[in-house]
Amino acid sequence: MNSVDKAVQTQLDNIQTKTGKSLEQLHAHIRASGKTKHTEIIAMLKLELALGHGDANALALSHKRSAAAPSTDVDPLATIYAGPKAELRPLHDKIMQAVSKFGGFDVAPKKGYISLRRNKQFAMITPATKTRVEIGLNMKGVKATARLHALPAGGMCQYKVDLSKVGEVDAELIAWIKQAYDSAG
Repeated sequence: MNSVDKAVQTQLDNIQTKTGKSLEQLHAHIRASGKTKHTEIIAMLKLELALGHGDANALALSHKRSAAAPSTDVDPLATIYAGPKAELRPLHDKIMQAVSKFGGFDVAPKKGYISLRRNKQFAMITPATKTRVEIGLNMKGVKATARLHALPAGGMCQYKVDLSKVGEVDAELIAWIKQAYDSAG
């Protein structure tokens, strides 16, 4: 922990001592207030908890960071493949099973898709509709086909493949994903 982080932690510890509430209780107090704007939260903390401006600001920032942090106990795939898209999860799992044999890479869950990365993103997997998974691929010099669709320049991926059945996760698809994986470095 660097010196700035230590100072912030000391300030938050002191706020907990002053108020007699844990950080979780203080964050719950902020949530219960319904305030969302930083300045409104500071004003509320100063009024209701008699905090000084600096302490109220530090607590408001701490609350914002805690609210923005992803929960570690929620499976992002369960969220992405919820409801009518749940039936697509086996398709996603089959793709990941094949890709996991390539070697090391990072899986970066986003709000509605999963990004697969090495030095850069090589693929993204998203349930595009309740009946179709879309795989975006980043690779160059590949001729588009009826199955491998070229995308306009400037997007997140150069190509996409639409899948609706587990059987479509075949050697051709895996070869394209492997090429994208190799080019990501």
